[in-house]
Amino acid sequence: MGQMLEAAHERKMELLYSIGGNLFETMPDPTYMREAMERVPLRVHQDIVFNRSTVLEGEEVIVLPAQTRYEQRGGGTTTNTERRIRFTPEIPGHPIGEPKAEWEILCEIGRRIFPEPKGPFSFADAQAIREEMARVMPMYNGIGQLQEEGDQVQWRGSMLFAGGKFERMPEGKARFSVVPLPDIEVPKGYVYVTTRRGKQFNSMTYGSYDPLTDRKRNDIFVSMVDAKEFGLREGDAIRLRSDVGAMEGACRIAPIRPRNVQVRWPEGNVLISRRYDPVSAEPDYNALAKIERIVPNGR
Repeated sequence: MGQMLEAAHERKMELLYSIGGNLFETMPDPTYMREAMERVPLRVHQDIVFNRSTVLEGEEVIVLPAQTRYEQRGGGTTTNTERRIRFTPEIPGHPIGEPKAEWEILCEIGRRIFPEPKGPFSFADAQAIREEMARVMPMYNGIGQLQEEGDQVQWRGSMLFAGGKFERMPEGKARFSVVPLPDIEVPKGYVYVTTRRGKQFNSMTYGSYDPLTDRKRNDIFVSMVDAKEFGLREGDAIRLRSDVGAMEGACRIAPIRPRNVQVRWPEGNVLISRRYDPVSAEPDYNALAKIERIVPNGR
């Protein structure tokens, strides 16, 4: 994703089709990402809700409103972290106007490219897609039979590698690797800022309050040691400043390691420069920043 937006910033991309994504807010360095997206000649945003990526300026911007899985013909499925696929039936009787099911939008585009009657995009409903998934992906065996509320299946069974046998590995055993940890040096006067992605609702909350943690979205979490060093108290207005941006919020004393500060995601992305893992290309959501107390009326 990062390389794609870098290309967009260099005006090397003619079309960006985004499905359910908020690239402007969820990527590091939002100012750069805004410029990248606004430089694409044609952007298409397909989603069940509007987000700030959708309303960025552009030469041509097309919005394709989509139905939720509860509205689409044939229902849909959700998959949780224990590999359980659960069927969610269509809720009938609720007129939804113009939006189409997400798969219908893609199939309609596909049929313009491959118009033959029995082409690769000739699905009648979501059930037909689930049946094809079961045929072409053995891992999803059983998904084609999910048709009623409560129907569910765990792909590859209830337990992976039962008895400690890893059948795809040499000698049936797991292989462990030593991963060297980076030595991060925090210069004096700085703190190491990390995003709090595992301890918040997520980026799809509209407002200044996070109901999961009963906190505001601009809270800045500081250790007691750092609070004393920088002369901060609970609730103080503070500012974090990095080499790419600044963030203002309220100081919250938290049980974290000294020289570390946590901020919410994506609010903290204004502090983070564009750095990507060389293997996975995942962005680095950390930054070095200075911390300062905001004095009322400049006093």
